[in-house]
Amino acid sequence: MGIVVLTMKASVIEMFLVLLVTGIHSNKEMTKKTKRPKFTVPQINCDVKAGKIINPEFVVKCPAGCQDPKYHVYGTDVYASYSSVCAAAVHSGTLDNSGGRILVRKVAGQSGYKGSYSNGVQSLSLSRWRESFIVSEGKLQKGVTYPSALTYSSAKSPAAKAGETTKTYQKPSVPGTTAQPVTLLQVLGITPAEATHTTLPKPSPSAAGPTTSSPRPQPVGQRSQELDLWSTTTYTSSQNSPRANSGFVPKEELSTQSVDLISQGDPNCKVDLSFLIDGSASIGKRRFRIQKQFLADIAQALDIGPAGPLMGVVQYGDNPATQFNLKTHMNSQDLKTALEKITQRGGLSNVGRAISFVTKNFFSKANGNRGGAPNVAVVIVDGWPTDKVEDASRLARESGINIFFITVEGAVENEKQYMMEPNFANKAVCRTNGFYSLSVQSWFSLRKSVQPLVKRVCDTDRLACSKTCFNSADIGFVIDGSSSVGTGNFRTVLQFVANISKEFEISDTDTRIGAVQYTYEQRLEFGFEVYGTKSDILNAIKRVGYWSGGTSTGAAINYALEQLFKKSKPNKRKLMILITDGRSYDDIRIPAMAAHHKGVITYAIGVAWAAQDELEIIATHPAKDHAFFVDEFDKLYKLVPTVIQNICTEFNSRPRN
Repeated sequence: MGIVVLTMKASVIEMFLVLLVTGIHSNKEMTKKTKRPKFTVPQINCDVKAGKIINPEFVVKCPAGCQDPKYHVYGTDVYASYSSVCAAAVHSGTLDNSGGRILVRKVAGQSGYKGSYSNGVQSLSLSRWRESFIVSEGKLQKGVTYPSALTYSSAKSPAAKAGETTKTYQKPSVPGTTAQPVTLLQVLGITPAEATHTTLPKPSPSAAGPTTSSPRPQPVGQRSQELDLWSTTTYTSSQNSPRANSGFVPKEELSTQSVDLISQGDPNCKVDLSFLIDGSASIGKRRFRIQKQFLADIAQALDIGPAGPLMGVVQYGDNPATQFNLKTHMNSQDLKTALEKITQRGGLSNVGRAISFVTKNFFSKANGNRGGAPNVAVVIVDGWPTDKVEDASRLARESGINIFFITVEGAVENEKQYMMEPNFANKAVCRTNGFYSLSVQSWFSLRKSVQPLVKRVCDTDRLACSKTCFNSADIGFVIDGSSSVGTGNFRTVLQFVANISKEFEISDTDTRIGAVQYTYEQRLEFGFEVYGTKSDILNAIKRVGYWSGGTSTGAAINYALEQLFKKSKPNKRKLMILITDGRSYDDIRIPAMAAHHKGVITYAIGVAWAAQDELEIIATHPAKDHAFFVDEFDKLYKLVPTVIQNICTEFNSRPRN
């Protein structure tokens, strides 16, 4: 009996071992069958910007030819995500111009991206950007899964639409619980902090699906009803919602018509606004009322308050008049009440005169201008102006006022012959890219422009006129005082310096001017911090005495970097304008590269015996925009408009968030 039991135990153990070995073998076979497929590196073009790719870390293959200057790069070592991925890789030295594989990792945005020239690529400086990235060799790290297909941001990214209407979706009900509405921001995984200016329309009782920000067009016979619905629309700021942190928006909050607590304003939209409204006779009483209702809806959507946007109104006809200024009303409700009391003035549509009035009178400290907040003027015009707007608008822009134009029922083709200034809107605004101008086909569809306009005026990073090419630079002149120049020609050079300087707005917070004179040696004539007014700068330039001596241009560039630009403010563009009449006695290559690496935009002005090859080395890339030559000193004045235009063109081409 004992022998039988032992035999059975041995058989069981033998079967267990067979099964164990079979299982291990099968597991190995399965492992072989489920072996991870080979990683495929996605390819991108030279013009793809890092900000368009959502993946936080990825490996890509760049093509050849990305060293081309048309692919812009911003920063050094750490690059703004507005940069071309592949051009940044070439600039960093990770790739050469033949292309190849790189590893890209997203990092946080920062301030003060420094421009530099490296590996055949000129990167540009940038004051700040919302996201950065770094590039390295495309070696795959163990344990890290890289995407074989990249995820690109759509043209309308949800995160970028924080100023638009939030759609609501109903959560599926769970037994034993009460279903609550969920915002679209929650569905997409966006926190309320990211959506800082979310607005909600009053829901339509008959709406079968999610609500949208644009009401459905009604038949002509229902026009009055449509206007009534529009006038009762409620815009609820996410800052005021008691459940803003949770992201839930109960139905009862959607229809709230009043708030007991007085809002301090939306801090994410701190702007000083002037609305120039059309009170001319041609607009008529009905359309004038629509215009006032439009302003009331804007005021409600903006969330007026001392910590957020402030708003004043100027009405124009033959002559402009302030209806109320920035400090008159400190909340949306009071402002809406004041709008109801405005009466139409009549007369012509003298828009140019109104813009001049606002430039000279409206944005003053006495009227509530806060200084640190961007100045915005929104012009509403029925049809077209009866005077010219170009010169008045240019002065306004140069004063730092961001002009927006809303043209309602503009001239059709056969009416353009009556216009005093064709294409007036494009001549008035900061940039002709469509951001600053809105064309509305009918007064009855003006309400559809509420949210687009609110979103734009609150996008303070894109308000280009708050900082213009005339009020945002530290300009250092490096002046050749060598013996070959001579006393008379030296005075001509100083006049050239004065002619450029007088084009800029001079103050400690605007453009600042400094000057260095050089021969074999160098002398600081005056630094950026010495003179704070235009008259003081022009007088200081007149007092510069002629030195005489040799020509050590390379040493002069180094001296200017150390004595002038080292003391430049971080938020200023650094511009060096060097004027010379001959070939340098010392090396200029290394000093020029140092200037480029430190983000100093360098203009090289050559006269008479100046060497063209040296001018091109000194000048920022591309040399055709930064290096200039005249054969006589008396022709220097002809370069002033070109230099100024190129400075402004370069400034206006910089990206904005």
